[in-house]
Amino acid sequence: MKKLIGIRREDKNIWERRVPLIPEHLEKLKNNFGIDTIIQPFERRAFLENEFTEVGVTIKEDLSEAPIVFAVKEIPIKLLQKDKTYIFFSHTIKGQDYNMPLLQKLMDLNATLIDYEAIANEDGKRLVFFGKYAGLAGMIDALYGYGIRLKNLGYETPLLKLKPAYEYKSVEEAKEEIAKVGREIAENGMAVEKAPFVFGFMGYGNVSKGAQEIFDVLPHKVIEPDELKNLDDTSAMLSNHTSAMLSNNKSDKYFYKVVFKEEHLVEPKNKEDKFELMDYFKNPEKYKSKFEEYIPFMSLLVNAIYWTEASPRFLTKEYFKSKEKHKLDVICDITCDIDGAVEFTVKSTPSDNPAYVYNPKDDSITDGYAGSGILDIAVDNLPTELPRNSSIEFSTSLNKFVPGIVNADKTKSFENAGFPSEIERAVIVYNGELTQKYKYLEEFLK
Repeated sequence: MKKLIGIRREDKNIWERRVPLIPEHLEKLKNNFGIDTIIQPFERRAFLENEFTEVGVTIKEDLSEAPIVFAVKEIPIKLLQKDKTYIFFSHTIKGQDYNMPLLQKLMDLNATLIDYEAIANEDGKRLVFFGKYAGLAGMIDALYGYGIRLKNLGYETPLLKLKPAYEYKSVEEAKEEIAKVGREIAENGMAVEKAPFVFGFMGYGNVSKGAQEIFDVLPHKVIEPDELKNLDDTSAMLSNHTSAMLSNNKSDKYFYKVVFKEEHLVEPKNKEDKFELMDYFKNPEKYKSKFEEYIPFMSLLVNAIYWTEASPRFLTKEYFKSKEKHKLDVICDITCDIDGAVEFTVKSTPSDNPAYVYNPKDDSITDGYAGSGILDIAVDNLPTELPRNSSIEFSTSLNKFVPGIVNADKTKSFENAGFPSEIERAVIVYNGELTQKYKYLEEFLK
């Protein structure tokens, strides 16, 4: 097989500027492994065309000569070609209805599909992802949105000096500006009537870690979920970063941070059973949410958990309809499962119109930051807001697997093709057939 890969332009929406492999890594693939690259022209891409040509990459519209094509988002069905290997986020693993025609077409074309989401080690840990950058961008947007929301509620705060993530050139620039705002908060405080400010993080994986990385730039104290009911400045653990910033201990001059794990979110439906993490992962339908006991203490909540239809919902419409008042001002739903863990996430939003207000009294939503209810920020493509940073990180994790993909022998059976084990786990379709691991998708294709 010709050692040539193609990279498609990312034009699914106007915000998409990422690339799966960056010029630096394509140069190494060429020099060290003899792998050439052709890439489609695209003026919005976070890396300029000359950055690719300078390292020997060919800019070309037609990718047909490349037996292997990389992309980030789904490739339109009409552009798929016979016998090729495609690598992208296919959004098919859960049997998503809207992409079953895509999966069927790949099978009809005798193609091979590798999904980044399924590239994992033997313990199931994902190895190629943008998750951290969804968290980074989401938290930047959440802080920016919270400032506007507070203004609409009648409070002027230092958060108004921030911008949405896509307006920053880099994560570093955003952090510098957030740090300045943090120093102002530590010195002059926020809206004392709204204190204490409690920021909750649902989940502790890569997405949550990215969001926390941004939040941690601000003055804050870390508390455990069980401490929420008895918030006491003296009982919370002060971060080292914060200790140098705080001039006094008034609760409007710092934020509280609390991270929720599965044991804080759910409990067995059967009161005689005990919570077991692996059992919850395998049988989420056996569990119910207990998160409502923490909601009254939240100012802003970041949803960064993996959720399936069998999992319980954690912020329900019924709960908020039953409460006359609530402290919660903002949800940053990074996971963005429609009608999912956050039931009133009823739609995803674009980066230039990222928020809407859910009013539990009449079950309505209003685009923007004003109105009665809870602000929901539900951008479903957050890493695109930091396209250069996120592409570098993604390519760093992906490029090491490219030689194994290129050198696999597709004339042999799947088991003998020679894919690296991490990639073999991610092959959904091989030469037009679902691999054994993904045979369950036949039911969804019907």
